Amino acid sequence: MDKLQGLNISAGNNSVNKQSFYDWGMYQNLNSRELKVLIPVILGVICVLGFTGNITAMGVLVTNARKGKLSLVNSLIFNLILADSMVLAFAVPFKAISYSRASWTLGWFMCKTCDWFLHSCMAAKSFIIAIMAKACYRYVSNPTKQVNIRYKTILVILLCSWLLACVVPVPHWMFADLRREGNRLVCVQAEPHYARDFMSVYVKVYPLVAYCAPLSFALIYFWRAYGRCQRRSSKTQNLRTQIRSRKLTLMLFSLTVTTAIMWLPQWVSWVWAHHAVENEGPAPPLLFSLSAQLLMFSISLVNPLTVLSLSEEFREGYKGLWRRLTLRKQLPSNKPGPHAATAPRSPSPRPETAGHPPPHKQGGAKEAKQDLDQEPSSVPDSPANKDGIVLPDVEQFWHEREAGPLAGENDPVPWEHQDPAEVKQQNI
Repeated sequence: MDKLQGLNISAGNNSVNKQSFYDWGMYQNLNSRELKVLIPVILGVICVLGFTGNITAMGVLVTNARKGKLSLVNSLIFNLILADSMVLAFAVPFKAISYSRASWTLGWFMCKTCDWFLHSCMAAKSFIIAIMAKACYRYVSNPTKQVNIRYKTILVILLCSWLLACVVPVPHWMFADLRREGNRLVCVQAEPHYARDFMSVYVKVYPLVAYCAPLSFALIYFWRAYGRCQRRSSKTQNLRTQIRSRKLTLMLFSLTVTTAIMWLPQWVSWVWAHHAVENEGPAPPLLFSLSAQLLMFSISLVNPLTVLSLSEEFREGYKGLWRRLTLRKQLPSNKPGPHAATAPRSPSPRPETAGHPPPHKQGGAKEAKQDLDQEPSSVPDSPANKDGIVLPDVEQFWHEREAGPLAGENDPVPWEHQDPAEVKQQNI
């Protein structure tokens, strides 16, 4: 479209030089040095923070999937975060470069694919949110029924949503082209004359398919799901599942509302710019177009923060992942702590065997008793060890020792303590 190159945009009382139609609204050839520095810096901050948050969220989801917590809703959340990561990794950096330079220096291939890729990721997010709302409603309708969804079913659903998202913005790839404007190159949407009727219809249908219909469908099903969560159940198990369903519904509903609100200004700018080109009317203000694009890219930063703040499962996953990344192996210390395992101790020796064994003496039990009584270090005052624990066999032994007269009755070899004459008389 040659008339696109002659389009002027006014912001308040200030007029902006020639603009070229690019991406969602207008390709801003920023003449202000402050804007050439400020806009790329803001996009860089959004890119770094958002990409870090999305990668961490995907790590939590992968960890939960390994633990056997794979479900259709978690798979859809993973793909939503994946689409945000792709936007931040492959669209935002090139957008920042295009704002910082007066001419398009990224080449023909990037001019053809950058706009189409950004539209595909945003449309995929919209379709995934709609499917997520339907899955959430089915789960809330019958929370006690554990539905096992096969991996093939999940893959088919996700593949169909991504294929549809890649097909819908195909005209952005077909009609993107590099044009020379004075001493610089600009990337414009230049559709041929035979496609003008098609593009006039496409400009009206595309916002309905990519934005209005999916998000309206999602909001309706989330509202119905939240209404079912309000019904109280008498059983304790059903009540716990109902609370979990309510939290899940609120989290997904917040994601949908945030996406719809932050994406709406960009669609207003996009539709306004296309109708301005067709009807040769006033184009959207420059500051409005810039703010709309920054809000659209900020969705990828807000989504992981919303999931983290509203999902207890994600908070626990973030904490576990943080512990794994920051945990360091501690060197074992010689001094055990209050809960440290100590080496097993051998049982305390018996009092009569403690220390060095006494020398062997002949003379019977009375001499042995006298020797033991003369050794205070080896004979304790009470039948207890150092820890204060009384052993039953030691207690019985010293009780029999203290009995005195009864020791002879329990002597196993009484003939050794008798005279030979008495033994001979007993035998007769």
